[in-house]
Amino acid sequence: MEMDIDGACKPKDEEGKAKGKPIVAILVGAPGSGKSTFCENVMLASSRPWVRVCQDTINNGKSGTKPQCLKSAAASLKEGKSVFIDRCNLDKEQRVDFVNLGGPEVEVHAVVLDLPAKLSVSRIVKRTGHEGNLQGGKAAAVVNRMLQNKELPKLSEGFSRITFCRNETDVDAAIKTYTAVGPLDTLPHGCFGQKDPNAKTQLGIMRFLKRPHETNTRDSVPSQLTEDKGPCGKTQETVSSSSGMASQKIKVSEDMAPGSISQDESDIPTLAFPSISTADFQFDLEKASDVIVGKVEEFMDKLGNARLVLVDLTERSKILSLVRAKAAEKKIDSKRFFTFIGDICQLYTKGGLCCNVIANAANWRLKPGGGGVNAAIFNAAGPALEAATKEQARSLLPGNALVVPLPSTSPLYSKEGVTHVIHVLGPNMNPRRPNCLDNDYVNGCKVLGDAYSSLFKGFLSIANTQVKVPRSSGSILSGPSKLEDEISGTKTKMWAPCLQALYNIAMQPEKHSKQVLEASDDVVVLNDIYPKAKQHLLVLARIKGLDTLADARKEHLPLLMTMHEVGLRWVDKFVGEDASLVFRLGYHSVPSMRQLHLHVISQDFDSKHLKHKKHWNSFTTAFFRDSVDVIEEINNQGKATIQDEKRLMPMELRCHRCRSAHPNIPRLKSHISSCQAPYPADLQKKGRLVPEQTNSGCDP
Repeated sequence: MEMDIDGACKPKDEEGKAKGKPIVAILVGAPGSGKSTFCENVMLASSRPWVRVCQDTINNGKSGTKPQCLKSAAASLKEGKSVFIDRCNLDKEQRVDFVNLGGPEVEVHAVVLDLPAKLSVSRIVKRTGHEGNLQGGKAAAVVNRMLQNKELPKLSEGFSRITFCRNETDVDAAIKTYTAVGPLDTLPHGCFGQKDPNAKTQLGIMRFLKRPHETNTRDSVPSQLTEDKGPCGKTQETVSSSSGMASQKIKVSEDMAPGSISQDESDIPTLAFPSISTADFQFDLEKASDVIVGKVEEFMDKLGNARLVLVDLTERSKILSLVRAKAAEKKIDSKRFFTFIGDICQLYTKGGLCCNVIANAANWRLKPGGGGVNAAIFNAAGPALEAATKEQARSLLPGNALVVPLPSTSPLYSKEGVTHVIHVLGPNMNPRRPNCLDNDYVNGCKVLGDAYSSLFKGFLSIANTQVKVPRSSGSILSGPSKLEDEISGTKTKMWAPCLQALYNIAMQPEKHSKQVLEASDDVVVLNDIYPKAKQHLLVLARIKGLDTLADARKEHLPLLMTMHEVGLRWVDKFVGEDASLVFRLGYHSVPSMRQLHLHVISQDFDSKHLKHKKHWNSFTTAFFRDSVDVIEEINNQGKATIQDEKRLMPMELRCHRCRSAHPNIPRLKSHISSCQAPYPADLQKKGRLVPEQTNSGCDP
């Protein structure tokens, strides 16, 4: 018998020739653990025919379903190819169907990328252009939820081999092992690298997102949950308002409909509200949960695509548990109503949850103070909320709510994206507080129901006047959240805070002197923080209201021409330093950041930051609008043509010069580093390439 690379015997066919079995290698790991990179590295160097089945791209380059993955994997195995299953596969239920693809002629392996949570989170927060649109702070919250339900694979599930990788050194070793497995080789069976067979979930990873200077602030104090005896001796739930941790206790299933996670949640009107009257006002939790679920069910048909989120500070919250269970019994849509654990004042920055409206469990005087949610919201919103509230009313009766537009000067607006606070006052069962109902729950439930009705009606009045600006994509990456508010008869655009960086630099370049290369009354020039080529500049327009290419009109032509001229001047400088460089100047049809900006990018695309299909296609397809074409279109038609992102971003990877197709980014980058084909004829016209190119050149 022949031996394989690890000493295992090679099976032989009837003629005595060595024959290796196809392998189904199921990748197990959270987003950011490096599953896709693992696959690409092995496939790039292995002599064994591998196929990567990725749910993020299975549907013609778009997010698909588990059945599609199973069908694709089965077809590849039938052709004698080995398959990487690139999904999270973090629990047994998600793995079982892929394990069942195995049989006498197929080996089933698991490669577990159980890296430190801190590493995964740091990667996912920084990355851009992810195939499944899972990135940034919101994605970090998703990672947190997924890891809380993790089940490490066991041989008893049907695996013949499991490799555990606890650090990057382990990952490199596993890559080498699978790269060395040739078409006729097999690997030994068993578990490799597992140090703790009873390893549990890595909890609390959101703390790694905390800024260093916040270590000793109020937000780092753990949440407290105590049980106090109410006036009737019943156990009541009192929650401290000092927690900043957020971890939504909803199990994230990979079997959700395509795009259910990657949808741009900042475009969805969302109300976050605490449980009214159950803390300081000591309302019975069972009765309160019945009222909440009943009122949510009543308003479900009126919500449209809007969402309601019940928020509490602690994972041990009884009211959240009761509401979750009762909502599930009534089969209320969990995408439009769910519970969330976190500080209602920091849902976006700490938990990645975009909520444009939050509810305040107020006191009758609508004043700050008193502790709990009321004090926390007034403190977080600053004096602007108190002043805005006084303009609306001075007091509030139980069962009523008051909608208060939040001034843009409020930190809740600028940091959390909250446009409105709705004050709501419920019934009181605490004899130490005004208007105590003395356990009259008949009247109390009516007042509490009225309070939630008033709250939800107030939210719907906001949601119905916030019109989403049409966009070509609904993904996290497709561009910023843009809602047009019709408040006080004026229209303003609200963008998610994380997408405001370019706007802030354009408006106040003096505060960003280390980043700014050039500033004038019209434009600001800076390097792209994640350049996709040797030279990659951004020329920002310094005018408010010109957020995207879709906003540009004839009156902006002088500014667009100035931006183009500034870009050309920088191209002259770069070409003077390196005559081999060729540039394009243009705009993304749908930008990823607020404030119109012109890309000045060299066509070598030699950059470690060019990692994903979206990176490539955003600069090499019709999605990238050349500046000369934009100026001509606006001059002739009054506006620029906006190309369809959903159609263009999933397109196959093609060389921007010879147009040859390539299976992945590493192979594409290897090709373009040596391709000398002339640029396509359409790019060689109208000055789209700078310096202008001729048709001379060698074939690739």
